[in-house]
Amino acid sequence: MGDVTSGLERLLVAVQQLSMAGSLQEVQEVVRTAARDLGACDGATFVLRDGDQCYYADEDAIAPLWKGHRFPLEACISGVAMLERTHVAIPDIYADERVPHEAYRPTFVTSMLMVPVRALDPIAAIGTYWAEPHTPTEAEISLLQGLANATSVALDKVQVHAQLASAVALREATHHLAVTDDLTGLRNRRGFFELARHRWAESTGAGAVAFVDLDGLKVVNDSDGHEAGDRLLRKVATALQSSVRDTDVVARIGGDEFAVFSPDLAPDELQSRLEQAIGRRASIGAAALTDIDLLPDALLQADASMYDVKRRHLRARSA
Repeated sequence: MGDVTSGLERLLVAVQQLSMAGSLQEVQEVVRTAARDLGACDGATFVLRDGDQCYYADEDAIAPLWKGHRFPLEACISGVAMLERTHVAIPDIYADERVPHEAYRPTFVTSMLMVPVRALDPIAAIGTYWAEPHTPTEAEISLLQGLANATSVALDKVQVHAQLASAVALREATHHLAVTDDLTGLRNRRGFFELARHRWAESTGAGAVAFVDLDGLKVVNDSDGHEAGDRLLRKVATALQSSVRDTDVVARIGGDEFAVFSPDLAPDELQSRLEQAIGRRASIGAAALTDIDLLPDALLQADASMYDVKRRHLRARSA
């Protein structure tokens, strides 16, 4: 009675550990050690079904067994347990024709017990092995099957978590693409307004917006090709990004147009920073922002200011 009680206590610990397992690796670690403890045996394996093959994913044994190897379902006892959806107890492996004896001769195994994980539709199996002749008892079979049942729940949970993680990652990747300019890596127009609103919430309620228009892009495209124009755009994007603070938002909002939002910064200071960064490669205008809902209006004001700068540049060149 004492062995049964201690076995149940050990199974309860394993069930609790499996309930907290967040990955396949963690499930395997619990199963391999718990199975060996529950069977008071010399080795234990955790076998995953991989299509029509058995993959020996993990083991805990006095000597190496088959970790990392794959075998056809019909060619190993773990596969038999999964195909027949029931446990397989073998007191003498060399007296059972289902056992692939050549695979076992290099090992210490004399007796074994294999149980399927998720009996209705097996996805794995747990095996226990003894070096000395041993007939698995009903208690050992019940304890190992209890571990298999808990493992089934844990594997289903891990799969759900993996699916959720994939869905979240896909959603995040899709959102990133939706708000990013693929040429420069900066935010696009949508991303600019979205991130600016977020940064505004962290500010003191004041800031500046700049409109940047790259001068001469058409000339570069016409004379040197669009690849050269793309390189120029990326160069300007890098210069703009490197000239601002981490809290600022830089975006490419049109073909040769960029926008910058700087919370808690005066328009003159923002314009000065950008002019120092890109020199006369672009025309820049800036405007104050006192309400994030007025960001489109402030951007239009900065655009108008930029055109005043551009006209001055043109007059200077023609003079």
